[in-house]
Amino acid sequence: MSSLLRNPVARKLLRPATSLVDQRVQRPVGRLRKDIDKAARGEREARESLRKDVEALRRELGSLRKEVAELRGRQLPFELLFERSGRAGNRTFTKEQFDRLVAQIGEVTGQSPYARRNVVAAFRNVVAVEALGVGRLAGASSNVCGKLATVPLLDPPTAEVLEIGTLHGMFSAVLMRMLHRAGLEPRLTIVDPLAGSQLQPGTKPGSEPTGTPVRLDVVRANLALGGVAGEQARVQQGLSGDPAVRAAVADRAYGVVIVDGDHSAEGVAADLAWAEEITAPGGIVVLDDYGDPAWTGVQAAADAHLARADTRFSLLGTVATSAYLRAAG
Repeated sequence: MSSLLRNPVARKLLRPATSLVDQRVQRPVGRLRKDIDKAARGEREARESLRKDVEALRRELGSLRKEVAELRGRQLPFELLFERSGRAGNRTFTKEQFDRLVAQIGEVTGQSPYARRNVVAAFRNVVAVEALGVGRLAGASSNVCGKLATVPLLDPPTAEVLEIGTLHGMFSAVLMRMLHRAGLEPRLTIVDPLAGSQLQPGTKPGSEPTGTPVRLDVVRANLALGGVAGEQARVQQGLSGDPAVRAAVADRAYGVVIVDGDHSAEGVAADLAWAEEITAPGGIVVLDDYGDPAWTGVQAAADAHLARADTRFSLLGTVATSAYLRAAG
């Protein structure tokens, strides 16, 4: 074969065939080179695009870092207003907590279109009164704002309000404002031992986070923030189980009774038995800390009371950690 290829005549005769072979070989090789060149150009373009994207992300990251630093610098005033210092907890909501609270209020009151509005108003009033007041409102934001927003929407039959257990009087001050917003001219009565500190079982002396004593002058200062109704509130100092205390405030039927005194099962049972006697037909009883695992006696006593055949009360439902009862008409 090698001698044939060295022969000039043979080479001349074979040239068309070899040319055809060369062409057939070169075509795929050429296509392969084009594909390789195209891939190389695509890779260069991809690298350039990636480089530009990385540079853009770096610029954006730098901008975000600057914005975060600025926001952190502005965060302190927000924290001073809403953080837990001087309270039992902070005064913030998550969106999920807020939406759940609004839904619960709508379900219990049947006033869903107004539930959100009332929660917003309650929250603003809580912040305002705590900022100006002496001491604090007891409870988490959801429970505090839940009570303040729910009571007016339940349309109390009379403007007489009894609060059993007031701490520093701030909750009553805000409740007066919320009831006034709803068109009522509330008349407030408070029963509390005002013994200098909370008397709940397990509460340690000197554990008050604000350092403010639970005292009549403090309560009066805060009630003034509730407008005329707060200023004119009747405050009966003593324990709600004391017959003399009961006799002093049992001169009227109450449209709203807030049970937030002794959280033991025995104390709640006694307050509910008293509420049976002094709540107006159609009146509202609010049981604070119902379902709260820290105060199991509240729900135990309430459930036992509601199971009685002779009770006037029916359970409307719960909002956060408070239960709402309606007295029979």
